[in-house]
Amino acid sequence: MILDERSEGSKVNVTPPTTRIMVGMGTCGIGAGARGVLKSIESELARQQIQAEIVHTGCIGLCSYEVLVDIIIPGRTRVTYKNVKPQIVPLLFEDHIKKGEIVKNHVLSQMAAEEGGGEEPYPSVPFFDELNINKSQHKQILRNCGHIDPDSIDEYIARGGYEALKKVLKTMSPEQVISEISKSGLRGRGGGGFSTGDKWASCAKYSADEKFVICNADEGDPGAFMDRSLMEGDPHAVLEGMIICGYAIRATSGYIYIRAEYPLAVKRIKHTIEQAKKYGFLGENILGSGYKLDIYIKEGAGAFVCGESTALQYSIEGKRGMPRTRPPQSVEAGLWDKPTVLNNVETFANVPPIINKGAGWYSQIGTDKSKGTKIFSLTGKIKHPGLVEVPMGTTIRQIVFDIGGGIPRKRRFKAVQIGGPSGGCLPESLLDSPIDYESLLGVGAMMGSGSFVVVDDGTCMVELARFFMDFCARESCGKCPPCRIGTTLMLDILTRITQGKGEESDIAMLEEMCGEVKTMSLCGLGQSAPNPIKSTLRYFKDEYVTHIRDKICPTATCVALHRYEVIPDKCTKCQACIRNCPVKAISGSRTEVAFIDKAKCVKCNLCYEKCNFMAIK
Repeated sequence: MILDERSEGSKVNVTPPTTRIMVGMGTCGIGAGARGVLKSIESELARQQIQAEIVHTGCIGLCSYEVLVDIIIPGRTRVTYKNVKPQIVPLLFEDHIKKGEIVKNHVLSQMAAEEGGGEEPYPSVPFFDELNINKSQHKQILRNCGHIDPDSIDEYIARGGYEALKKVLKTMSPEQVISEISKSGLRGRGGGGFSTGDKWASCAKYSADEKFVICNADEGDPGAFMDRSLMEGDPHAVLEGMIICGYAIRATSGYIYIRAEYPLAVKRIKHTIEQAKKYGFLGENILGSGYKLDIYIKEGAGAFVCGESTALQYSIEGKRGMPRTRPPQSVEAGLWDKPTVLNNVETFANVPPIINKGAGWYSQIGTDKSKGTKIFSLTGKIKHPGLVEVPMGTTIRQIVFDIGGGIPRKRRFKAVQIGGPSGGCLPESLLDSPIDYESLLGVGAMMGSGSFVVVDDGTCMVELARFFMDFCARESCGKCPPCRIGTTLMLDILTRITQGKGEESDIAMLEEMCGEVKTMSLCGLGQSAPNPIKSTLRYFKDEYVTHIRDKICPTATCVALHRYEVIPDKCTKCQACIRNCPVKAISGSRTEVAFIDKAKCVKCNLCYEKCNFMAIK
C-alpha cells in the first residue's frame, strides 16, 4: 500500500497499512480548508512515522461540517470528525490513533466497523441515513461518495463497479437493456422527467453510420451542485452508465459536456476516462465483446442555455449555443444530425444499480409514477445545508426539518424554491406535499435538476422572483423574441415594484406576460422562466399588493422602500448620525433632535448602524 502525497506530487511506500485516513477533498471540503488539513496529516504521519493510507474522498453530503476526516483502524470503530482544522490534527493523532481514545468534542459520527462492531452510533445530527432513526435518506446514487477514492478505479471495482457493464455485455442484448431500464420506471433527472427507457428505445430504432451518447453535466441552476458532487465523488458510476447506454443504442461515440467552472470535476472525469480505457472498459472491443465506444470531454463556457439539449449539441459542434426548433428530436437527428441520446449526470448514475439489482428492485422505491431516489442540493436558510438523496415521494417537511435540521436563528420557514429558475416557490401550507414529478407540477413547481433553496420569514418573495427573473433575462440566448423581450419586460416590472414605483395594473400585466412567454418561447429556458413569478403571485400575492399600494416591503428587504426616521424620545443629540451621513441629509445640533431629509437620503443605512441609542428606525 502507499501513503499518497498527491499535494506534493510524490509517493512514499508504506507496507502494510494499519490505519486508513479519509479526507473530504470535494469542492466543498477544499473550500473549507481541506488542503491545509491534508498537509497537516501528511506532516504528522512523517513526523511520528506512523503507517497509514491517506485517501482523498468526495463530498459525503454534509457540506456544513467540512472539513470531514474519517479515521478507520482495522477491527475498530470508524469515526468521522467534523470541522477539522490543521491545528487539531495533532490531537487526533495523539488521542485517537496512538491511544485509541475518540476525541468526542470533534466527532460527527461513530459507526461500528464491518468486523467486530456492534457499537451504537455516537449521537449526531440527523442527516445521514446511517444515523437518522427516521431513515429519511436512501443513498443509492451517492452510495460511494465519501467512501472511496474517486481517482481509484480499483476502489470502485471493489464495491461492485463495472459489474453491471460486464453483465450487459456478456448476457444481455441491447433490446434487453432498454427493456430493463423501461421496466424500472427511471425518468430523466435533468428537468422534465421524460422516460429514460422510452428515449433510448426511440433512438435505438433509427439506423445510422454514427450514433452518439451525451452526458449533460452543464449544471447551471443557482444553488445546484448535485452533478458536480457526483462527478467529484463517484465519476466511474456516471461513466459506466454512459457506456451501458451507448451499448443499448449502439452508439459509436460519446461526449461529456461539462462546464469549465468545475475544474475538479473536469480533472477527475478525465482521469476516469483514462483509467477505464486502461482497464478495457472503453475503446476498442470492450471486455472482448466486440463493442467499441470512445468518450470525449467538451468543456462549456458557462452559458445556462447550453443546458438545453439542442443548444448543448450546437456547442459541441463548435457553433453558438442556441436552441433549435423541434421536430426532429435529438434521438432522430441530434449531434451532427445523427441519432443522439442525451441524459444528465444523475440519470446515468442510476443505470448501473438498476442493471445489477434489477428493474423490480428499483421500481419498488418511490411512487407509482416517479420511481427511485432523487438527489437535492439543500441550501439557503437551513441549519445543515448539503447534498441529500431521498426516495421519490418524500415530503418537503422531511427534507427541511428531519434531514436539514430546520431553520436557523429561530426564524420561521416561509417557502422553498424547488427546481431553480425553472421551478416555483412553495409556501408553508405545502410542507407535507410529496416530492415527485406530478405532485410538484400540480402545485406550481417542477423537479428541475434538483436545487432546493429554503427561505425564511425574512425573505421578500417579490425580490426573490426578481432575482430569478434577472438570472433568466441575462442567460437568455436572445434567439426568440418572447424570451428575449418578455423576460426583460417582466424584470423591469418587478424592479419597479421593489423600488416602490409599482402600479395597480402591474400584477395583471405580469400574469398575462407569464402565460405569453411560457406559451411562445422556443426552449425550456423561456417556457419555464415565468414559474417563480407565477408561484409567488399564487401564494404570496399579498406581498406584491403591499409593495404597490403601501410602498412597503413587509420584510424590509427592498432597500429602495426603506424610510429612515428619528425617534425624538430616544435621540440624545449626539450628532453621530450627522457626522456619518455621506450626503448631508441629516440636520440638527446639540440642542435639537436630528432630522432626516428624505429627499436627500440615499438609504445607505449608515445612520442606523452608527446610532448607539436605537434612535433611528
